[in-house]
Amino acid sequence: MRIDTLLRRGDPLFSFEFFPPADDAGAERLFAAISALRPLEPAFVSVTHGAGGSSRDDRTVRFVERIRDETGLLPMAHLTCRDCTVDELRDDLRRYERAGIENVLALRGDPPNGQGVFTPHPAGLRFGSDLVRLAAASTSLCVGAACSPEKHPESTEPDADLRAAVEKVRAGARFLITQLIFDNRVYFDFVARLRAEGVTVPVIPGIMPITNVDQVERFTLKIGATIPSALRESLADRRDDPAAVIQLGVAWATLQCSDLLRRGAPGVHFITLNRSPATRAILSALRVERPWRRTGDATRG
Repeated sequence: MRIDTLLRRGDPLFSFEFFPPADDAGAERLFAAISALRPLEPAFVSVTHGAGGSSRDDRTVRFVERIRDETGLLPMAHLTCRDCTVDELRDDLRRYERAGIENVLALRGDPPNGQGVFTPHPAGLRFGSDLVRLAAASTSLCVGAACSPEKHPESTEPDADLRAAVEKVRAGARFLITQLIFDNRVYFDFVARLRAEGVTVPVIPGIMPITNVDQVERFTLKIGATIPSALRESLADRRDDPAAVIQLGVAWATLQCSDLLRRGAPGVHFITLNRSPATRAILSALRVERPWRRTGDATRG
């Protein structure tokens, strides 16, 4: 099933993001988390490309196939430009097609750890839009792309991220998934700017339930996301109480998702960090409340 087909049905889609673990113990923990989340019937699950944007390996392919075969869930694989030639990227795309994987998220990829600048392979691609174009032109895959509603640390100026998202859609992206956000105004402002540029594809907000203060501070610094001052202060007050941090994180994300769905977001993409309890609690509450049944008052995502 193609994700763009699911999005056209109109009901909000809930999806989960995992990363391929580095060892067998991590693999079993991952599949325990997937098993716990499976009863929530996500529309799809995604698997990132290696650890920390690492260079080409087959862990993503193997885990995507295993998720599909052992759980019956619809998988979406991430694919990045990093350290790959164009021919290698074509081979990866064809491998997904041969494996019966219909959905891929085309990304530029992060710079290696410790490096602040992305350097493309001499025979590779420089931008995520280039990979979107390659995948859309040479395969039958449903291609999605990522976008940054806030200024990414590598961007030269604020509108660069908007232009990048527009270019990805023009290159063939059928939907967009945002970097994680904690302030819904950021999401709706960005969607409105995309619509003003003529972009009509669904824009799915990325949500990460906060379970660790140090971790979320590292994540937001890396991608340029901001934490609202009220949330930041409340987290600081609870920094030494891990249980209280998790409770606040679940509560904030639940309220955030409810508002997003009530105001027309086409779904929520949960960044799970290979854990299940927080996401399970949030989505269970949303399924009971069904905020998307209320009249929205903002631009649809």
